[in-house]
Amino acid sequence: MTNFAGSLRLGVNIDHVATVRNARGGAYPDPLRAAKLAQEAGADGITAHLREDRRHITDADIEGLMEVLTVPLNFEMAATEEMQAIALRHKPHAVCIVPEKREEKTTEGGLEVAREENKLAHYIAPLREAGCRVSIFIAADQKQIEAAHRIGAQVIELHTGAYCDAHAEGRFDARDAELERLREMSAFAHSLGLEVHAGHGLTYDTVQPVAAFPEVMELNIGHFLIGEAIFLGMTPAIAEMRRLMDEAREPV
Repeated sequence: MTNFAGSLRLGVNIDHVATVRNARGGAYPDPLRAAKLAQEAGADGITAHLREDRRHITDADIEGLMEVLTVPLNFEMAATEEMQAIALRHKPHAVCIVPEKREEKTTEGGLEVAREENKLAHYIAPLREAGCRVSIFIAADQKQIEAAHRIGAQVIELHTGAYCDAHAEGRFDARDAELERLREMSAFAHSLGLEVHAGHGLTYDTVQPVAAFPEVMELNIGHFLIGEAIFLGMTPAIAEMRRLMDEAREPV
């Protein structure tokens, strides 16, 4: 197997800085300031999800991020015409297509690619033509990975939520089974030529086993880091995650 040691990137999701801001309806705390701090702290990219209901990140935030960032922006979005038009206007480095429901608290599960294969293939084609790297957020499921590959996605992001939830709830057999599924599907996706990312729910306690998978090139982490930043500050919170990720990739 190819040795990817040392190549793991950290994408920091700043959505929930905007959640706190929007709770009061003002301008503080500013997610753009958080993004710049994350850059300085060692983030390799910034992730922001512009939801249909604009519950956290807003259109103005996306415009601001495109202006100020010196690291890539990963623009998370649902597969709607509105979001496609916004992405084509801004042309971020990457777009990550995610499932979205108004009633959910956070993204639940991965995108159903196999069932919507033809529709999604046509949807992502203009994004690729515009120069955006297209990522699909999916469960660690072979059928979904194969479908993502067929529609022309360059990247998949594996949903780590079930693994993290099982760990938090003390269901360690289920946790280990989910981790093994993530490991197997990371290797499978890589064998198809897909770049593999992972994220959702990762913490200091759960990041290292996933970071150790040699095929995983990027982890996207948000809610936990913003929560830790309340206690530690943005820079130390990110630095500790970066340390744990790097430690997990060190040769044994």
